[in-house]
Amino acid sequence: MSFPDKAERAKCWNNRDEYWKCLDQHAPKHSSTSGEKVPSACQSLRKAFEQSCPGQWVKHFDRKRTYEQFKEKMATGYDPLEERTKAQAQQQAK
Repeated sequence: MSFPDKAERAKCWNNRDEYWKCLDQHAPKHSSTSGEKVPSACQSLRKAFEQSCPGQWVKHFDRKRTYEQFKEKMATGYDPLEERTKAQAQQQAK
């Protein structure tokens, strides 16, 4: 795919926004970068997003959304090390 023109970029961004809106409604914690399965309610929007955007853009936008989610968690006091310690303690208890 060559570099998208103005109309193609607008279509890409619109499809990305619609897909993200669906994720926010149906699976707010979904992370496309983790390999999680796309919620069934959003699969057609994901497909439209992937078809209308260059592959590198899709990868970039997926990473961007994951990073934005991480920033939100950090702003609320999230501590990744604490979470890992809790998970390890739970596994040892089993």
